[in-house]
Amino acid sequence: MAEPGPCFGAADPLYLVYHDEEWGRPVRDERGIYERLCLEGFQSGLSWLTILRKRPAFRSAFQGFDPEAVAAFGAADVERLLGDAGIVRHRGKIEAAIANARVTLALREAGTPLQTLLWAHAPSPAAPVPRSASDWPSSTPDSTLLARRLRRAGFRFVGPTTLYAAMQACGVVNDHLAGCPVREDVERERRA
Repeated sequence: MAEPGPCFGAADPLYLVYHDEEWGRPVRDERGIYERLCLEGFQSGLSWLTILRKRPAFRSAFQGFDPEAVAAFGAADVERLLGDAGIVRHRGKIEAAIANARVTLALREAGTPLQTLLWAHAPSPAAPVPRSASDWPSSTPDSTLLARRLRRAGFRFVGPTTLYAAMQACGVVNDHLAGCPVREDVERERRA
């Protein structure tokens, strides 16, 4: 593992592993992108560290974020999830994760899979390399357009800020800071 990166300024080992091994590295599969969108939606109003700590429970509760499995969830599953202290128990966010799984399947069937839609909104040309966290935008024209497209398709809890965070997490943008020791590795993976 690389020396812990400076992007988050946090010393928690879970944060450091996430930063060094996952954040910004390209995610190109439907399940992985669906998971990041769900987790970013659940994070709204909470710290990302809270979500990272609950991630194993989320994965268990949401069948490994398999869109087909989650799309089959019904009212009994919503009640089960509302009783699961291992996850964020917010009815709107739980129902959104289920609805978003159904829309993910509909996008696939319509011929524009979620991963294709997300990566089609990569900024062009690439944004300048951020020098500090203050250089990170909360949203961009690309994340705003993607939010509109996903909401029109039926997605919930996908505003421009949530989508920009997902774009960062999935490597659609590389927002590792200029001096970050993993920035170049992430950029090579994005180009591959």
